[in-house]
Amino acid sequence: MSDDPLPPPPSTPAPGRATARTAAVIPAAGRGVRLGPGAPKALRALGGTPMLIHAIRAMAASRAVSLVVVVAPPDGAAEVRTLLDAHALPERTDFLVVPGGGSRQESVRLGLEALPPGYDIVLVHDAARPLVPVDTVDAVIEAVRDGAVAVVPVLPLADTVKQVEPAGAPGEPERVVATPDRSLLRAVQTPQGFDRATLVRAHETVTDDVTDDASMVEQLGPTVVTVPGHEEAFKVTRPLDLVLAEAVLARRRLNDGF
Repeated sequence: MSDDPLPPPPSTPAPGRATARTAAVIPAAGRGVRLGPGAPKALRALGGTPMLIHAIRAMAASRAVSLVVVVAPPDGAAEVRTLLDAHALPERTDFLVVPGGGSRQESVRLGLEALPPGYDIVLVHDAARPLVPVDTVDAVIEAVRDGAVAVVPVLPLADTVKQVEPAGAPGEPERVVATPDRSLLRAVQTPQGFDRATLVRAHETVTDDVTDDASMVEQLGPTVVTVPGHEEAFKVTRPLDLVLAEAVLARRRLNDGF
């Protein structure tokens, strides 16, 4: 791993960042139990094609992305390689499959370690967000090229949010303790984009369990900035999400020949 110092703050773009090469890391080692029994979530079919393939194509759709690293289940790298060989992927993009770890955090770290030199911008994208539009991917990359060291696509919250005191046992009522100002909150999506040295430093330094890579960078101190996300970049977590994703994909194919 790199021991380089942290890059300059967002107000001072790193030299050459505007032309830096971009790689995407897709952790796809999770089981996705909330979708029910069956194949790992990333391998579930969406419109007849595994969600993972949709997610890979979404990253490769950006002309700025020249390498996609897929982090497979620890015992499933060969299966994922076979899967990639069986589906048409852009020839201008290189693809690499590596075994993952026991947690998302470890899988991302293993994906980072597999990156060859020469890639200074790294995207981390959830395989369970198969329909993120290329404009969102490009917006994240552009923000990193403009000097941000960590970028997340976000959406405003539509629902009121309550902070609660956890119940003593599952199913018991929870006591509401606060109502945060919704206008100051955002729902975070992926891909999240990073200066490579900063993300590597975060994975070397932060050992707490986190839900996304940007929160690791936050713990280091550098500023994380946002760009507009997209409603079609939602995460497929539950059976109803899969129904919605099928509807979005069908509409795309009807309207755009996607």
